[in-house]
Amino acid sequence: MSIKIGIYGYGNLGRGIENAIKQNEDMSLVAVFTRRDPATLKINTPDALVLRADEVENYKDKIDVLILCGGSATDLPVQTPQMAEMFTVVDSFDTHAKIPEHFKNVDEASKKGGNVALISAGWDPGMFSLNRLYASAILPEGKDYTFWGKGISQGHSDAIRRIEGVKNAKQYTIPIEAALEAVRSGECPEFTTREKHLRECFVVAEDGADKARIEKEIKEMPNYFADYDTTVHFITEEELIRDHSGIPHGGFVIRTGKTGLNKEHNHIIEYSLKLDSNPEFTASVIVCFARAVKRLKDEGVSGCKTVFDIPPAYLSAKSYDELIKTML
Repeated sequence: MSIKIGIYGYGNLGRGIENAIKQNEDMSLVAVFTRRDPATLKINTPDALVLRADEVENYKDKIDVLILCGGSATDLPVQTPQMAEMFTVVDSFDTHAKIPEHFKNVDEASKKGGNVALISAGWDPGMFSLNRLYASAILPEGKDYTFWGKGISQGHSDAIRRIEGVKNAKQYTIPIEAALEAVRSGECPEFTTREKHLRECFVVAEDGADKARIEKEIKEMPNYFADYDTTVHFITEEELIRDHSGIPHGGFVIRTGKTGLNKEHNHIIEYSLKLDSNPEFTASVIVCFARAVKRLKDEGVSGCKTVFDIPPAYLSAKSYDELIKTML
């Protein structure tokens, strides 16, 4: 039986979710819910509905999993608890410092509604989180390092666009190469946040906007830019489209550790991603976790979950017998 999916929000991530559903034969898109005028929105699934966001509650019995595609800065902290009371949901909340708070709020709402809610699905948090867990469990005597980029962060770009006077923006996260090479050498260095990454912002300001104020707000934004060396470039809309229209990203999770009676043997575990499209890859991760939460819901589970709670086999459309035969 096809898993019936709803998409709440139809930006870059929402479009990526729609494309990912097409690659999973056990899923179908029922509806896209948007804050825009539905008549102005063209999607690529002819038999799916396009509806106003406030119509979503009418589809509680018609959707198995509602995938939330809003931004982490202001949308998901409100939307995920609200929707989790009505639906089994998946979101990609990526403000790491606020995940415990978000988890608590969503857990309360999803248990109240008897639903499953999986938060922070994607590649970081998400796939990188799993690799940090696996690597630290395997090498308990060691140290974790995570590097992001070079690439465009959707969450950070969205946070800039929420600033008054900003028309459009893209933000690149850039690893500092010397830090990356020091880790790969097995030195186990200690870094401050500022010593690992740079942040570079390309901003299109509204006509007459106070650019000095915008730059100050960006550089002082907690959880996003305050702890980094951040460069802000003001450019035209044409330059943004010409030079920054792609959405690439990627990064590395590295664990360095020691084994042996006298800790004489060094080991390095490295997991890396190189992504042409950040939102499309994130969407692909979210969609396989949507399959998993549907299975948990069918088992009578409720409450908030993370990637740590999901059995790997629940992510795959393959049967357990087939997984053992082909992948173990």
